[in-house]
Amino acid sequence: MGEFPISWVRDNFPALNVGDEFVFFDNGGGAQIPHAALDAVQQHLILCNVQRGGKYRQSVQVDAAIQRARESVAIFLNASSPDEVAFGMNATSFIRIVSQGIAEILGNRPEIVVTDIDHEANIATWLVLEKHGAQIRWWKVREDGSLHTDDLAPLLSSRTRLVACALASNALGSIIDVKEVCRLAHSAGAEVFVDAVHYAPHAPLDVQELDCDYLVCSGYKIFAPHMGFLWGKAAALDALPTFREDFIPDRAPLKIEVGTFVYENVAGMNAALGYLEDLGRRTSANGHQKSRRDLMLQAMNAIRSYELGLSAHILTSLQRLPGVTIYGISDPEKVSGRVPTVSFNVKDLPAPNLAQAMADRSIAVRSGNMYSPRLLKRLGVSTEDGLVRASLVHYNTADEIGRFIEVLARITGN
Repeated sequence: MGEFPISWVRDNFPALNVGDEFVFFDNGGGAQIPHAALDAVQQHLILCNVQRGGKYRQSVQVDAAIQRARESVAIFLNASSPDEVAFGMNATSFIRIVSQGIAEILGNRPEIVVTDIDHEANIATWLVLEKHGAQIRWWKVREDGSLHTDDLAPLLSSRTRLVACALASNALGSIIDVKEVCRLAHSAGAEVFVDAVHYAPHAPLDVQELDCDYLVCSGYKIFAPHMGFLWGKAAALDALPTFREDFIPDRAPLKIEVGTFVYENVAGMNAALGYLEDLGRRTSANGHQKSRRDLMLQAMNAIRSYELGLSAHILTSLQRLPGVTIYGISDPEKVSGRVPTVSFNVKDLPAPNLAQAMADRSIAVRSGNMYSPRLLKRLGVSTEDGLVRASLVHYNTADEIGRFIEVLARITGN
């Protein structure tokens, strides 16, 4: 594999080429989209902005577009079948749909394991089930800002119904060993629900290798417009009670897709994955001979390798500044355990003030609790001011990190 084609990558994203030298380090809140996704949304709205399920040409085209996207997402995830993929508004709504179904089938397995490192959407949604008889067990983060599977094993028993956890922390960037989580949970007869929202833009996903039972993603974190999708093992989805109109068959994916979703954004999702295939061709020899799955794998492996360098660079640079506290994995030699999402604080400078000062200088970072207030409490961080998060993806550059550090140094007087 040759050098990562960063110039080609950045040329694909219109938002990065408007001439304002804006540095976008808030990708954890949602990434920019490539030309291909923008064009797909526009073409859908022009040519087939109609409801699916009709006999006329435009409606048939909507059905075909949804099916193409379902197939593409299935390839991206290495799902067994496109029918295991359901589309909707966002990951949070799908967590709620699954949790409501699980509430009806707790049976003699009332215990649900949640973590204090997750996005609140993958915590509070399960806590609601306590009024349905669920009993919550907490898998807690250690002082190093990571979850350790050794701490999970004692929480599992014949009463465990499900373990809910993320693949990567949206606040700290720490990666969780979900494959081992699934092995431990399944050995106890429990299922595993995975929030892959923050992990998905950064490295390959393979639901068959992970062996999880459910997985949610937000397309807008992986270079698509605002939408989300749920994957689940066919048997798990078919057994899950869901709300549906009487005329909807009780099988996936239609039983999961409540009401009308944004079809043009699903078309954009399909095109975003097409962009990743193009990146796979750019970063591999004989790309024209590879399967779609191989191209997506190639792209995500190239992204992972490139982003390891970004992670090491920003960590090393931040550590040179006095008064900076980095949360989670801070050793540049251990970046394989994280994605390029770095949260930090500066002594005597509240996080909101720092984020505003960066914004005033055209650098986008985020401040606050990152929807993970329980984690901040665990780390001894004020949930009122929170922390500052710089979240990078593969279209960001070392030069942007350099400017970020330069501006940060000026703001802090270093």
